[in-house]
Parts: sequence; C-alpha cells; structure tokens
Amino acid sequence: MRLSRLFIQFFNSEKAGGVILLLCAVVSILLANSSLHTEYISLWKYEIAGQHFDHWINDGLMVIFFLLIGLELRREVYIGELSDLKSAVLPIFAALGGMLLPAGIHLMFNYGTISQAGAGIPMATDIAFALGVLSLLGNRVPASLKIFLTAFAIIDDLGAILTIAIFYSKGLSIINLGTALGIFLLLGVLNKLKVKSLIVYLLGGVALWYFMLHSGVHPTIAGVLLAFVIPYDKDDKKSPSYYLQHFLHKPVSFIILPLFALANTAIRTTASFSNIFSMPNSRGIFFGLFLGKPVGIFLFSLLAVSLGICTKGEELKWKYLIGLGLLGGIGFTMSVFISLLAFDDGALINASKIAIILTSAVAAVCGLIVLGITLPKVSKVSMT
Repeated sequence: MRLSRLFIQFFNSEKAGGVILLLCAVVSILLANSSLHTEYISLWKYEIAGQHFDHWINDGLMVIFFLLIGLELRREVYIGELSDLKSAVLPIFAALGGMLLPAGIHLMFNYGTISQAGAGIPMATDIAFALGVLSLLGNRVPASLKIFLTAFAIIDDLGAILTIAIFYSKGLSIINLGTALGIFLLLGVLNKLKVKSLIVYLLGGVALWYFMLHSGVHPTIAGVLLAFVIPYDKDDKKSPSYYLQHFLHKPVSFIILPLFALANTAIRTTASFSNIFSMPNSRGIFFGLFLGKPVGIFLFSLLAVSLGICTKGEELKWKYLIGLGLLGGIGFTMSVFISLLAFDDGALINASKIAIILTSAVAAVCGLIVLGITLPKVSKVSMT
C-alpha cells in the first residue's frame, strides 16, 4: 500500500509528538510531587488578562489543536482513507464501537451519581500517543495498520468533539452563538466565492473563537468549524488548507500539546493513588478505556464485515485489531480535556486525570505486547 507524502509527514510528527507528550507528563507529575510542588503548580495559575495560564492553554491554544484535527479530518474525507465510502466504513464502525461501549461501561458504574457526566471521558483515542507507541515497532507495522489507526482515531476525536458541543456546553448565549455561526457562514460564502487569502480566514477564525468563547459552547469547536471553511483543492498542494495543515504540524506536536500535558498533569498524587480505583468514576474510566475500547473496536468491525457492509484488507488481520484496539485505549489528551469540562470539583478532576494516565499507560504496554507478538518480524512500507 502506498502512503501519501502528507500522511507520512503527519505520522512522523505525531509519533515524535507522542514521545514528547509522555516525557512532559512524567516530568510534570514528578515536579508536582517534588519539593518544588508549590511553585510549579502556582506557575499554571499565574493570571494573564484576568485568566489563569492553564485556562489560556485549554481554551485558547487547544483551539489550534482542534483546527489541525479538523484539517486532517477534511483531508481524509477528500483524498484519504475516508474518501472512498467502502474503505471508510470499517474505521467508522470501529470508531463507533470504540465510543459507544466505553461510554456505556462508564455509565454502568456511574449512572445516577455526580460522576455520570464523565461518560465522555473514555470515548476518545489520543492520536499522538497511539501513533507514538505504534512507531516503536518500526517497519514491522504494515501501512494499512497505520492508516486504520489514524482513521478511527480521527473519527472518534470527531465524536468527542460532537460530544463536547452537545453535552458539555453551559449557559448558552443565543446572541454570541448566533454571531459565531454568522461568521462561520460568512467564511463559507467567501470560500464559495474563491477567496483564497489565508489571513482573511485566520482573522475570521479569531472572531469566531471570541464569540464562541462567550456563547456557552466550548471555544475549541471554533477550530473545527474554521477547518471546514478554509479553501481546499485536492489537486492543489498550494491551497490554503494544505499549507496551513503542513505549517501547524510541528507547533501543535512540539509546543501546544506538550504545554497542555505539562499544565494538566501538574497534580499531587500522594493522597490520590491509595484510593483512586475505589471511586466509580475511576473504575468507569479504567474499564471504559482498557476493556471497552478494544472490545468495541473489534466487535463493531467484525459486525460490519460479517454483514457485508464493508471489506477488510488482507494486511489488516483480526489478531492485529486486538492490539490496535488496546492502543485505542490510550485516551490522554481528549480524555483529560473532557474531564475538565465534565466536572467542577478539583479532587474529582485530579482523580480522573490519574485514572486516565494510569489506564493509558497500561493500554499502551498491553497493545505493544499484543502487536509485538502477532506482527510478522519485518514488514515493508511503501512510501512516495
């Protein structure tokens, strides 16, 4: 299977970003539990323009991350794995299983409690971490596995984005929301009129973010909306969308996501580890990510192929799907992000973060072991 140059670039930046994310999370946890914990934790609470530093990261810089996800999703729809309906159906079904079963498992543990709002936490896969772990197996990994993992991870990130928009919006302001949607429509009209100046769309995107920020809908949704109105031409690698996606890879992977990891893993664990999994929310996160993800991905994929809805390529063997499903249980970035939206209680948020980190680590190790056992010793990946 031949891989496009842009996909290779995306994969390479994500796998490197995954390693950096892991290092940032480890360093942040160590600092937060060292003799410097007071100074380190207070760093992220430093006020800038009336808001804490970590707030600007989560509600500001992360919009750029969501913009990149939106651009990658759009590229997949136009020319990638999702451009052909028959090829797209399998990762779509896999993503559905990987979202519905984890959310159902979390609700099973938490229904009727204050923590049931966390059902969205185990729904998403962290693309950077998952690709980073997969890359450790080197050229043993067939191209089809890389593409399948990227495709279903992007689709369930889209599912997580929709979950945020629908279930984690608070205190809607119709005026600000209407203004934001008006800006989005205006940018769409400019797209149709063949206006290709990227600066016009970026300035419009800033305005879209501002009004979305004050609308009650989480402002990161502005990044996804902007991605779908920036001009794209599948035959023109100089199009604004292609250029912006190419430009954002490294800043997102090496600046924005590491900052997010540092800010959101600055947690004291001394008192939390002893009883972390006695909490129904933590158990829901663990079993949702570690059990719900691989089982949901495997069963829904098997169902789709058995019903003749789609086909599975020869390279993508069923035994590989178990390992890929376990890697799908690495839910760091989006899972932590949703936990910040789901809860107001600081102790519950910290417990959620610890459960996410521990479960993602276990899922990564198990996925690596399963794929290490099942994959052939060498697999050549064709690149252009």
